[in-house]
Amino acid sequence: MAPIVHGFDPPERFVTGTVGEPGARTFFLQARTGARLTSVSLEKQQVSALAERIDELLDEVMANQASQSVVPAVAPLALDDAAPLEQPIEEEFRAGTMTLSWDPSDERVVIEVFPFSEAAVVSPDQLDEDDFQEPEPDEVFLVRLTAAAARSFVKRAEQVLEAGRPSCPFCGNPIDPAGHLCVRANGFRRRDP
Repeated sequence: MAPIVHGFDPPERFVTGTVGEPGARTFFLQARTGARLTSVSLEKQQVSALAERIDELLDEVMANQASQSVVPAVAPLALDDAAPLEQPIEEEFRAGTMTLSWDPSDERVVIEVFPFSEAAVVSPDQLDEDDFQEPEPDEVFLVRLTAAAARSFVKRAEQVLEAGRPSCPFCGNPIDPAGHLCVRANGFRRRDP
């Protein structure tokens, strides 16, 4: 059976955002075109990795002498989006594997997000088995962005990530409002600076 494709080519809006208080936030990717809205939940580390890889991909396209693509070096101010996630936030699925590519034919960043599945978690010995077959996903979240919209996504993702709990300057772990036990300070409680 073919997977359900939540496709946006291009979306009117594609952002990351959170629900909840710092330390207990749930992260979402959200795309909208007209009245159609799709929200996919994911981990903070996945948001960070996606934003970092999009930025690197666009830098590679810019540096490629053979490419005729016009890629902005920074997010255009006209595309800044600080609005909250759109309501209602109804999770389609929790993100698992994500792929990222550049389509030179129409100069788009292509993001595919597949649902997390226990069946997709395999051990190294399972990969060596001759009859191993990766399970087909039930659905996929597919977004195709212009280079400018992708840079704007990265800028907002960085702002969303920074809006959480501050990091300890010594160990890098998040500092709760009550402080935290810092392993680099021999267990002394560090407070938010």
